[in-house]
Amino acid sequence: MSPKKFLVFSLLFVFVIQAFLFYSEKPKQINGIHFPYQAQGLTKRQAAAHLVSRFTFGATPGQIDELVTMGLENWFAKQLDGSFNEDTLQQMLSPFQFLNLSNTQIANTFPRPAKILKMAVEDGVIAKDSVELIPKNEVKIKLAAYIKEKNLHAQADLVRELINQKIIKAAYANNQLQEVLTDFWFNHFNVALSKSQVIPFVLAYERDVIRPNVLVKFNDLLLATSQSPAMLTYLDNFTSFGDNDSVQNSRFRKRIEEERINKIANSDDTTVNNPLKNRRGKSGINENFARELMELHTLGVDGGYTQADVTQAARVLSGWSIYPMGELAGGQITRLIESAGEEKLKERGFVRNGDFFFVQSRHDIKQKQILGKIYPENGGYQEGVDLLSMLAHHKSTAKFICKKIAVRFVSDNPPQSLIEKMSKTFLEKDGDIKQVLITMVNSPEFWSKQVLREKTKSSFELVISSVRALNAKVVSPFQLYKQLEKMGQKIYYYQAPTGFPDRADYWINTGALLNRMNFGIEISSQQIRGTRVDLLKLNNNHEPENAEAALRTYARLLMPERDMEPTIKRLLPLLTDPSLKQKLLKSSTATKSDESMELEDLFSEEYNKPKSEMNSLAQVVGIIIGSPEFQRR
Repeated sequence: MSPKKFLVFSLLFVFVIQAFLFYSEKPKQINGIHFPYQAQGLTKRQAAAHLVSRFTFGATPGQIDELVTMGLENWFAKQLDGSFNEDTLQQMLSPFQFLNLSNTQIANTFPRPAKILKMAVEDGVIAKDSVELIPKNEVKIKLAAYIKEKNLHAQADLVRELINQKIIKAAYANNQLQEVLTDFWFNHFNVALSKSQVIPFVLAYERDVIRPNVLVKFNDLLLATSQSPAMLTYLDNFTSFGDNDSVQNSRFRKRIEEERINKIANSDDTTVNNPLKNRRGKSGINENFARELMELHTLGVDGGYTQADVTQAARVLSGWSIYPMGELAGGQITRLIESAGEEKLKERGFVRNGDFFFVQSRHDIKQKQILGKIYPENGGYQEGVDLLSMLAHHKSTAKFICKKIAVRFVSDNPPQSLIEKMSKTFLEKDGDIKQVLITMVNSPEFWSKQVLREKTKSSFELVISSVRALNAKVVSPFQLYKQLEKMGQKIYYYQAPTGFPDRADYWINTGALLNRMNFGIEISSQQIRGTRVDLLKLNNNHEPENAEAALRTYARLLMPERDMEPTIKRLLPLLTDPSLKQKLLKSSTATKSDESMELEDLFSEEYNKPKSEMNSLAQVVGIIIGSPEFQRR
């Protein structure tokens, strides 16, 4: 080979090698996903840790290594597709009895206590005139036997299984983004078990309405939630009807109104979502649903609508109800269906979609106007669909929804520039939630060092992230739910339609810090019944030689890719200073009333003293879980 050819060959070889190195280091673009974390000064491992902190309920041992090997964009694409294997999760869920029941099956199997008593009286098990005279224990025994005979279940059994499955899925699902988004959207379209009429519908609401639609177009998700029995019951729209001056409608409306008044006014429900509790005798549209639809589900409180728009929207949605089932069966709607037949009712404008039922004879047929749009008179079901579509595609909705997504996945105060990018995608891509998420993760604002670990874990996130970080085995998830109650997050029971707040100041205060520290100690020392951990196994069965070594080792295991020195410096005195050894937080009530008190301040107060030494491995790990750094994600 001539010197000239050799030089050309050498230069070409060097160019190929440099190109290979450049492109191997550069993040790959997969399905439009391209992470600009390098430009923000993050290493691949730091970026992987950030992804896990935002799109899972917490890192599991070795998960950062798995992401780096798989490729960050590839992992995220698979999370968007939900394509990770879930065979192990399904095996864990297989013992549950009720997860696949329909709304109708649940309504028939889990009647409310008052309904069970009424059924027992009707069947002659308990004499009607003697209910108040029979001792309560005797009544309970008779009702228990009746429930068993009729193959019924207490609603508490359904609620327990609902809670258990959520904890198991959040802790062990491989498709973590599916679980995080299910939690996010359920919270956005919140319904609460505190309203007893809602209880039979919540399991199917999460399973069939929220979960399958977390990454579809927002309009589809909005329509699905608005037609669900859970939402229609929670916000009372299932009893709403318009005030039409129609002779053929008046008799039907009078009977429906009598049933509605009797059911709601005599209910033991104490929630705020009961518009007739103090309005006995009044009838008509339901503004409760229409208001929350605009204020909380779509436009936002500053979305540009007026009270008149709310009233008009309520008129548009009059007649949106529930197909009779369970305790709703047997009334006027049931008799109407039985007498006319569903095909005949369909010809008259009635619409059934699963458990949703549009009752044309309850619908306000007069002209309406909302946000400038005219809905002509003699309208029906379609005008409600059109209203939801208009709200779903509104620019105020784009801004409101995108900001809420950014608050959940970026920071409590996300950059306006990021919200504008996401909103633009929302409007251009027909509200495609998946594309909005891709725009978010493709943006440099998502990877900025200023937003790393700037979110505070909710109590649920703390509990689940602890289970995942410790690789804990949970056989009694309901015991973890009791821990959540102590820390102020009674999942499925948040009464306000807003859902749980997603900001640090709601979750972190003096009492919360105490309870979180106590939880850390309890889970690491195996004091929570039905939850088991193997701390030595996390460290390849190697026991650290002393407390400081344990602190350094497990802090890095539980919080990978973080600068641990400030945390170690903060926590080390708890393990080495004899005067602080006896100040482990064992009380659920602080002696200071200042809710802005920092965690360090708690260690200067006197609390109940533990019996064991502070330098045991379980206590070291418990202190790490209770530390301020572990509370961040």
